Amino acid sequence: MGVRSSIVVCVTSFLLGALFTHWIADSLTLWKSPVTDEHLWTAASYYSIIAKGPSEILYFLSAVVLLGGVTILWSLGDGQAGNLMFDGGSIFLFCTTVGMYLYSVLPNLFSQFTTLPPHQLKDPFPRTLRGATLELASSNLICSVALTGILALQAGRFWAESADEDDEETANVSEVEDKGVRSRGKTPDVHDDVVKPLLQQQVQTTSTS
Repeated sequence: MGVRSSIVVCVTSFLLGALFTHWIADSLTLWKSPVTDEHLWTAASYYSIIAKGPSEILYFLSAVVLLGGVTILWSLGDGQAGNLMFDGGSIFLFCTTVGMYLYSVLPNLFSQFTTLPPHQLKDPFPRTLRGATLELASSNLICSVALTGILALQAGRFWAESADEDDEETANVSEVEDKGVRSRGKTPDVHDDVVKPLLQQQVQTTSTS
């Protein structure tokens, strides 16, 4: 169980870090006001570099995503209550992120940013690219929030399992103490008023013989 949780956390953290690299472009379109043509050209140039990158990077990311998804489903298959709640929420957020990338981010990236028109930073930004650039930034933000939710769910699962283990240890200690009290209650107390007459009787018998 600990190994599977570690894999999920590592995969999610890696993907979240990969999304954070897009902050170079997304910060100019989401968090800068007003959004200028220079900001948009800078973001579009960054996404153009990503779209022209080697395909091996995409294959590697796909393998990492597949590893994370299979691990969550494997843990979910145990059927335990904690797994159904925490891993169920995690797989929903994970599928949301994968679906967002497959049906929105990647098609938008490869259809709009593979080639950019010749331009200067001060040139007017094309309207067709403006919507695509803002949509990419919004999608990356949604995926980042979803992946952060997975980390929060896994942290909640760890806390819940730790609390259950503490409760089990407390219950075991209490059970052992109760057994000890019961065993001591069954042991008869031997007092001096019982032992002394028996000793005196044995002494008298010995002296008579």
